[in-house]
Amino acid sequence: MVFSDLFFLFVFLPAFMLTYLLATWYDRSRQTLTARNWALVLFSLIFYAWGEPVYVFLMLFCVLVNYLAGLGIDRQEKHRKAALVAGLTCNILILCTFKYLGFFATQLNSIGIPVAVPNIALPIGISFYTFQSISYLVDVYRRESPVQRRFGDLLLYVSMFPQLIAGPIVRYNTVSAELHDRHVSAQDFADGAFRFLCGLGKKVILANQLSEISDQFLVNGLGSLTMAGAWIGIVAFTLQIYFDFSGYSDMAIGLGRCLGFHFNENFRHPYCCDSITDFWRRWHISLGSFFRDYVYIPLGGNRRHQAVNILAVWFLTGMWHGASWNFIIWGVYFGLIVMMEKYTLLRWKDRIPAPLLHIYSMLLVIAGWGIFYFDNFDQMIVFFNAFFGNYVEAFDFVDQTALTDHLWLWLVALLFCLPVRQWLGSLTERLVKTDGARQLTFATARIVVSVVMLVLSVALLVGATNNAFIYTRF
Repeated sequence: MVFSDLFFLFVFLPAFMLTYLLATWYDRSRQTLTARNWALVLFSLIFYAWGEPVYVFLMLFCVLVNYLAGLGIDRQEKHRKAALVAGLTCNILILCTFKYLGFFATQLNSIGIPVAVPNIALPIGISFYTFQSISYLVDVYRRESPVQRRFGDLLLYVSMFPQLIAGPIVRYNTVSAELHDRHVSAQDFADGAFRFLCGLGKKVILANQLSEISDQFLVNGLGSLTMAGAWIGIVAFTLQIYFDFSGYSDMAIGLGRCLGFHFNENFRHPYCCDSITDFWRRWHISLGSFFRDYVYIPLGGNRRHQAVNILAVWFLTGMWHGASWNFIIWGVYFGLIVMMEKYTLLRWKDRIPAPLLHIYSMLLVIAGWGIFYFDNFDQMIVFFNAFFGNYVEAFDFVDQTALTDHLWLWLVALLFCLPVRQWLGSLTERLVKTDGARQLTFATARIVVSVVMLVLSVALLVGATNNAFIYTRF
């Protein structure tokens, strides 16, 4: 089940909200969150089991392991580190078994070491909930968060359906207090609902339509790709993956807000970047901050072996995205650029015109998405030959049609890569002078935008065949 699904929107979500409201009424008389938390756990398990019922037991096992490891870290003064290492080892082994075992076995066979290649299906969201479990153990070990003594509350943290299958990676210390004490005002609910519907619009109105263009050139038309077609296809994918993933993050943050949880931002207009370093401060922020705090700094950060630390982090970033060589190359590609920028570009940025910095950054980002897209090296070579204009035509009628027939889509997608919401907010504050009129303007605009997003999204979802979120497979 995914958020941009008619069943989720009109059956699952209303049923959950009704149950949660009844649980809220029950809890208020007892001044507790117990009923609400268990309602959220129950619906989270149903949400996850909808697509993969067997792997619910794997997630429950992971939560049990981390629950026991957390208690061990808290209770054992002499053996705190041993409990931490045991917990981290279990998490990493589970992740490697289900995500990387087949990949490693294939590589051994390719170098002449015959081993059986296991056929293990990848559990949805395992990378996200494993990293959240790791953050829990490390935060407890560092005494940055209290240990969770109630299994149900730790299960709630790991399984919470708004962010379970595609993030953002919610750190334990971000929500640990809200597991036991949270309040939802009418403003919180309105803000969360608006954020959810904006994310739904990003996914259904923009990402899904852009996916048809990228598939047209990068899948169906790869054998006859022109140079312009390669650029059109990969730019469409560049926009698609942004609106797909940031749309999911918006929906997750919005749902969390409706329930009283405050998840951190995961995207800050990454395509407005002026360097690759800046891009990665804006893109998938929760993953970047995870690797910074739990890998880069413990390895030595900027203090020692900085270049090695950067490459280690980016190798792991590539591996996290998938058990395939293209993801590893993609990670190392960005790691090398980030490392190079630290010693060159970042020292000279003030002397370089901003438009040149933006063009430089976006060219490298777009080329990187070309590596990311193709897990088949033969297809990747075909694409990059066309991308650089080797042995192919420059432009044909199909390319022209893809631009002209979808002109509205290109313009809207490019526009909403920019901080439009902040611009409109600033413009309204300048034009509308009184607080009351300004609040009325904001409220009216949000209602209109919400209704338009919902109506258009539902209309496009009827009969839709391509609606999966890209990051659910990671």
